[in-house]
Amino acid sequence: MTDNFLSIKDNSEGLYKEKGSKFIALAFPVSNENEVKQIIKSVKKEHYNARHHCYAYIIGNEDIHFRSNDDGEPRHTAGDPILNQIRSFQLINVLVIVVRYFGGTKLGKAGLINAYKTASKEALSKAAIIVKVHKSEIAINFKYDGINDVMHLIQKKDFEILTQKYEESCSITGLIPRSQVQEIINALTGYKNVIKVTQLPG
Repeated sequence: MTDNFLSIKDNSEGLYKEKGSKFIALAFPVSNENEVKQIIKSVKKEHYNARHHCYAYIIGNEDIHFRSNDDGEPRHTAGDPILNQIRSFQLINVLVIVVRYFGGTKLGKAGLINAYKTASKEALSKAAIIVKVHKSEIAINFKYDGINDVMHLIQKKDFEILTQKYEESCSITGLIPRSQVQEIINALTGYKNVIKVTQLPG
């Protein structure tokens, strides 16, 4: 599996109107399910008088997770069309919420599917699509005497330091492209002053 994947750079918005109903699609870059929950909560608060807040997302790194929610619309008429649009654009780490303001006229299942699909497509078409890199987090524990060896190695790699502590017993956590994880673990465990190298879950 390649390290690279497509996502969106910033939030984007799409709009579709049908028989008085208004469908506002909101696309967000996300990295985890806690972030998804906070955004959904915020959108529901902002659009508190909307009839439905349907959504779908695809997130992941080591494992890809996806979910769709019809939020009271007939089953598979809202969440699935949104999810299918995210898949159609081949995106990961993206959440799309479609807020519906009911116009008084029912659209039927086919009409709903088309509305949620079209609104989502509009939002994603406006988004700036970017190439990102799947990364894994690793923790390195080592003796102070090994600091030069460790720093020399990680500086040669695409290693993004998240935390670091330099005392008698030192530690660094950071992100590295997942295809390089085993290579850097093998290299670091070969150093006599390195105590432990761990790939962290996520």
